[in-house]
Amino acid sequence: MYAVIFKAELNELDQEYIGSARRMRELAQTKYGCVDFISVTEGTQEISISYWENEEQIKQWKNDPEHITAQQLGRNKWYQSYEVQIVKIERQSSRNS
Repeated sequence: MYAVIFKAELNELDQEYIGSARRMRELAQTKYGCVDFISVTEGTQEISISYWENEEQIKQWKNDPEHITAQQLGRNKWYQSYEVQIVKIERQSSRNS
């Protein structure tokens, strides 16, 4: 299992951004096999974590034409700065009520 951690300092949030973020999550989950996708925004900070079975799914999602367009808009309009980390999950535990 892999996780993609996306951290960003936001410039501006507009309706185009909100729609694009919703679409990128939908695309990841329905077309590329993303297992889970969580995003939180506080002030100008955003963090998104998506979970994947393998690196190939991540590469395919990253290279999707719609995602490439969203990445360009992010660099040019929505984000002051951002960082992406891809990590392999070695161990996992949880507690369900």
